[in-house]
Amino acid sequence: MELRRGGVGSQAVGRRMDGDSRDGGGGGGCKDGGSEDYENLPTSASLSTHMTAGAMAGILEHSVMYPVDSVKTRMQSLNPDPKAQYTSVYGALKKIIRTEGFWRPLRGLNVMVMGAGPAHAMYFACYENMKRTLNAAFHHQGNSHLANGIAGSMATLLHDAVMNPAEVVKQRMQMYNSPHRSALSCVWTVWRTEGVGAFYRSYTTQLTMNIPFQSIHFITYEFLQEQVNPHRGYNPQSHIISGGLAGALAAAATTPLDVCKTLLNTQENMALNLANISGRLSGMANAFRMVYQLNGLPGYFKGMQARVIYQMPSTAISWSVYEFFKYFLTKHKLENRTPY
Repeated sequence: MELRRGGVGSQAVGRRMDGDSRDGGGGGGCKDGGSEDYENLPTSASLSTHMTAGAMAGILEHSVMYPVDSVKTRMQSLNPDPKAQYTSVYGALKKIIRTEGFWRPLRGLNVMVMGAGPAHAMYFACYENMKRTLNAAFHHQGNSHLANGIAGSMATLLHDAVMNPAEVVKQRMQMYNSPHRSALSCVWTVWRTEGVGAFYRSYTTQLTMNIPFQSIHFITYEFLQEQVNPHRGYNPQSHIISGGLAGALAAAATTPLDVCKTLLNTQENMALNLANISGRLSGMANAFRMVYQLNGLPGYFKGMQARVIYQMPSTAISWSVYEFFKYFLTKHKLENRTPY
């Protein structure tokens, strides 16, 4: 399906959607009969478009990759039960399904979907608007890597405020021999025994991890897009490649922080007892010390393979779905208001 207004095709819509001030090389000198209509196209998608596309991207990303996320959580356990020790992601999934049931890797998916929709809606909307504002403030023609990094960091503050409670519930349900059989029972138990603060115990660690993660992620994605998709049109292959590589690099670089976050979220009893810690572990510095005390330097990289295997397709799915819905919704709005 192609959108036309005068001489303008759907490629023009994709080229102008991301808010860049570039015209993408070849379009600058074109002054044919359709050029006036080309200039009248919106320079960015609307806020509602960013939020809808972001919500769809978040839900699909977390739903498709959730079984691998379950394995990652278990592989980051500092003192796992002998029955829950795994050497590979594939082997872990096979063992979990064989010994605990087919649906076990999906336990907690419902709470993750409930958190991912609104979190990613705010995340992408904030990023797109901050990126455009900061690029204008820096008077940068195109994309400033500094602007992209700052925009990604600001978007992370909103995203994690919504996702952190969902992460706590999800990871406790993912652990081996978890006593929680439903998300509601987990929420109620945590609230009653540990208080509401338990849902944000790892928030500072989450931010400490996700701000560098998202800065690396967005800077790498935008840089790769400049290389493989300089016109910044809707190009599914380029979104998948750029998203996957950006996610893999950011995931590998921030694995130590993710290990500490998992420890704070799960409050792993066997590890706490082994370290002679009574009560609850809190604070990133304490988590770092405990990881080193129990496993040394290798402990900071537990589950890195699973994390990269999870994040690479996860970010590829997220970006490809987001860019598709942004393109589709913007084109649909233009078609509805454009007379043929």
